[in-house]
Amino acid sequence: MARKGDGIFKRGKVWRLDCRINGKRWQLPLGKNINRSAAQEIAMAKRAAILKGEAGIRKKKVIPFDKAKDEFLKWIQANKRPNTAKSCKTHMNRLAEFFRGKNLSQISPFLIEQYKIRHLQDGCPVALNRELAYLRLMFNCFRKWKKFDGENPVSGIKGPKESEGKTRILSLEEEGQLIKAAGEPLRTVIILGINTGLRIYAEGLTLRRDNVDLKNGYLTVEAAYSKNKETATIPLNSRALEVLRQHMARNKGEYVFANRKGQPFKSIRTIFTTACRRANLPDVTPHVLRHTFASRLGDAGVSDGDIQALGRWKDAKMTKRYKHLTEKHLRESVEKIVKNSPSLFTTSMESKTHKS
Repeated sequence: MARKGDGIFKRGKVWRLDCRINGKRWQLPLGKNINRSAAQEIAMAKRAAILKGEAGIRKKKVIPFDKAKDEFLKWIQANKRPNTAKSCKTHMNRLAEFFRGKNLSQISPFLIEQYKIRHLQDGCPVALNRELAYLRLMFNCFRKWKKFDGENPVSGIKGPKESEGKTRILSLEEEGQLIKAAGEPLRTVIILGINTGLRIYAEGLTLRRDNVDLKNGYLTVEAAYSKNKETATIPLNSRALEVLRQHMARNKGEYVFANRKGQPFKSIRTIFTTACRRANLPDVTPHVLRHTFASRLGDAGVSDGDIQALGRWKDAKMTKRYKHLTEKHLRESVEKIVKNSPSLFTTSMESKTHKS
């Protein structure tokens, strides 16, 4: 309880100060085995120090955004997959264009909202949400590392709603066109993606020979490359098994998909884009193979639970998102109700004529 008068009191052998300055309560020890006059003089010095900001007031750590960004990217590089680190670097550089010259303590929720407004004008909510997620993670890291004392300014910021849009999938005819336009090893990659649902860059291109069990018909995705950081065993159907058996018979290196130097491919963007252009297939990316995998499981009548397990999605909502049926399949389905239908007109047109 705050004391009246000079705000000093004695508890046992120790004199103490109990006062309020600028609305904040201060309780400080003044000294032991001293008289009241000495305690009053020390109390005056303590009050002066408080007013000058020198008594127990920690100065905010001054960390420039650019320096924080660089330290954060080093942590990402050491703890995340290469593709994630590459994506993070791109988004953090975009953030740096706006926050350059600011310290972390100067970045407020209001300033972040200004960033949102500016970049929503670009019409790319997906990229903005990724940037907010990385910014939020960076502040959490610096708080955990005891390098930032304040609240995370991104914690209450809501990102824009993303439109799922139309998910692109390949028809059987388009698959044939793409495979015909592709050379090896891209042809095997395409067939494997459509028949296993592998995430091509993170999981497919990193496969080692000892990850593939041709005898028992499955492959293993190591936790280091899996999106959920868990080792996964994926069954191989007869088509995937056959193309892998043929491909691995031709290539004896450590990695299933390797360049001439025996190193794993870092990207197939160029050769994939070229094959799509030759096949006249717009808006197709390697991830479309995974969409096609899930869609065909749905077409085949596979249950949502099995699709979720085979696609390795933890959230059942993701199964709904990826389970898009082809327009041809939908037309075939709705046509089934016509087979046993009666004639188009069960009542003669004359019977519908009303007397005036």
